[in-house]
Amino acid sequence: MFLTKSLKRVLVGFILSIVVAAFIVTPSILGKNLHWIDGPLAPLEISVNAQIPAGVEEAQQKNNKQSQNSGEATKNSQQGKSTESKGEGQVLDIFKIITGALAGLVLFLYGVTRMAEGLEAIAGDRAKSLISKFTTNRYAGVATGAVATTILDSSSVTIIIVIAMVSAGLLSFVESLGVVLGSNIGTTLGAQIVAFKISEYAPIAMFVGLLLILLGKKERWKQIGLVILGIGLLFFGLDTIETAMEPFKDYKPFIKWMETLGNNTLLGAGVGALFTVLVQSSSATVAIIIILASQGLISLPAGVALMLGAEVGTCADTLVATFGRDRPAVRTGIFHLLFNLVCAAVGILFASQLAVLAQWISQLAGAGDDIARQIANAQLIFNVLGVTLAIAFLPWIARALERLIPDRQNQNRQAERVKGS
Repeated sequence: MFLTKSLKRVLVGFILSIVVAAFIVTPSILGKNLHWIDGPLAPLEISVNAQIPAGVEEAQQKNNKQSQNSGEATKNSQQGKSTESKGEGQVLDIFKIITGALAGLVLFLYGVTRMAEGLEAIAGDRAKSLISKFTTNRYAGVATGAVATTILDSSSVTIIIVIAMVSAGLLSFVESLGVVLGSNIGTTLGAQIVAFKISEYAPIAMFVGLLLILLGKKERWKQIGLVILGIGLLFFGLDTIETAMEPFKDYKPFIKWMETLGNNTLLGAGVGALFTVLVQSSSATVAIIIILASQGLISLPAGVALMLGAEVGTCADTLVATFGRDRPAVRTGIFHLLFNLVCAAVGILFASQLAVLAQWISQLAGAGDDIARQIANAQLIFNVLGVTLAIAFLPWIARALERLIPDRQNQNRQAERVKGS
């Protein structure tokens, strides 16, 4: 069976990711943590002691008593050495935590990329036709954007498609605004799924996806396998991050830092925005926030602050997509940035109220004190409220942006009028 070059690259990347994760997650080869050696040696030690004669055994007991006395005399010096070794062990543990979390992040982002490629190959054309057909008014545009983002599992992909369609003249600037708003709602579905904690089924999804890629006769089945494999890698990466970060539960500097982010919403939003720009995915940022919250590492206020920053950081992709485009496409990208900035600013001002509302709705829905679910609901509430408030003012927003960023033809006409006068 012959595989295409793209599928070969997928398989090679998948195998390398698994090897890297296995190498990092397994016990350190530096030595001090290989406790599995103690198992085989324990029976051997017992069998040797059983063969020692009685007289020799009594002499050994006397020697043991003498060694115990000398051990008590040197106990203070040994405590100092043990303290130093604990400090060294803590550094090694932090190294393992960071590398384990990075391995999980690599697997997660690789899974997101593979899943997005598969979804775009399967439903990309359908999403484009859906956007072009059902954007007759702003309300239909919001619904279309939400559905398209749910299908593609990426608000950035949806908005980049919209920018390309506006640039090609397949969609007007005014029609694109509703789709942009709807994409912000559609992206919250991923956070809701992550909050269900289904990471234990990730290996099954990875295995099924790999089988479809290898054994699928039609290209469509291979793409479906790519999507399933991506989903499995996504959740496996999150589970790896969760396992790696677990020791931070009792690490006081980390706990204090999280408290600082919760108390200083602006700082938390800045950290969330920066991390989202680095990983180029708000879904990745929010998913990691939810995983850390499920471990008790992030409080609800800190999670809300980081989530608000992620909403701003995701605009970087769409702004890059506007480079070299005409003015209507640029206006669409600027609208996305301004909408998210304004909503995030309002969210920062009312972060405590948003947290209380998310907590109340989560308890009303039967989620109880599950902070992960509360953060996912906070993102949903934040985006729904923002879209609801903005949709009424879309006509005025569109006119303001058209004046702020006019078409080049209109700009040239205005310049000629100024020269003529």
